[in-house]
Amino acid sequence: MVLSPPKALDIVRRSLTPNRPYHAQWLLTRRCNYRCRGCSVWRGAEDDRELSTGEVKRGLDILRRLGVVEIVFSGGNPLLRGDVGEILDYASRYFVTTVYDNGSMAAERIEDLRSVDFVAISLDTLDEEMGDYVKGVPGAWRRAVEAVEALQGEGIPVGISPTISRFNLNGIVGFTRHFTDRGIPVWYCLYWYDPPTENGLFAIGERNDEFEIVDGKAAAKVCDALMEMKRDREGVYITTKTLEALKQLFLHERRTWTCRALQGFLMVDHLGRVAGCHCCEPVASVFELLDVWDSPRFERLRMEYNRCDRCAYLCYIFYSLHAGPRGNVEILRDRWRSARSILTRARNAHSAEAV
Repeated sequence: MVLSPPKALDIVRRSLTPNRPYHAQWLLTRRCNYRCRGCSVWRGAEDDRELSTGEVKRGLDILRRLGVVEIVFSGGNPLLRGDVGEILDYASRYFVTTVYDNGSMAAERIEDLRSVDFVAISLDTLDEEMGDYVKGVPGAWRRAVEAVEALQGEGIPVGISPTISRFNLNGIVGFTRHFTDRGIPVWYCLYWYDPPTENGLFAIGERNDEFEIVDGKAAAKVCDALMEMKRDREGVYITTKTLEALKQLFLHERRTWTCRALQGFLMVDHLGRVAGCHCCEPVASVFELLDVWDSPRFERLRMEYNRCDRCAYLCYIFYSLHAGPRGNVEILRDRWRSARSILTRARNAHSAEAV
């Protein structure tokens, strides 16, 4: 990740501001062109409604003023939006910006991706047949691998984002070694499913026995192996603190974190509605966030989320463990190993502006 000095200075300032969210995930669309077996987005009711380009930009301005540092665009597949390049260019001016692709479209949208800090390609296995089975589309595995190669060849920061599940648990260490040996970082998800709810922000998936991890000891060994790999190589994009928390969950079903929804992170859906996480009902519009963020109602919601133990989605665990200014710096240091250079460039930029 290479940040311009003005962007770095702004990111450091926001990272060190207390009582502000570090991370926002924006589910730009419900549209998806794949049929992944562990996901139900494509099975949901058709909903072609989406915010306009201008509305998304206005929402991004509000998130920046709120203090958000990192934006992740997902869906559905966000690259199905014709205006995604304009959205990504705008977001990349102010945020650490990541966009997800299921591997189907990144190679043909390269010009739209040049400004982002990270493109995450969903790929779960080195086994082509299994990869196609999981994605539900013939040729999906091959297209994802070719997309990674194309992006890497163009100098666009790209990584692999596998979902750890029963399908690939025994192969995830070799999978990580394969890609990090080639200079391609690995950014993990963990298979989970939505709890029963009627008014959730964005339904993603129901429980699926094919994917649910049942061998806690084997999963804990994978956590140990990834922690060891982190000591020896770059590109293992999961913090040791997160791996330790997962190990306790797998071995003892013990949660060592408190959910920090609407504190360390928030979600925005394709209509601009905001929730602490996708499983919770919308509580505001992105356009009114500045007015309600410090309200008594949001404080009550945070206390409610703090007691929630309904899910183990890895992104929520990660941003809960690393909430607050101290956690923000931990993320920068661990994931990109560039906190020091960011601070140095930021100070230099500040000095130059002062002169």
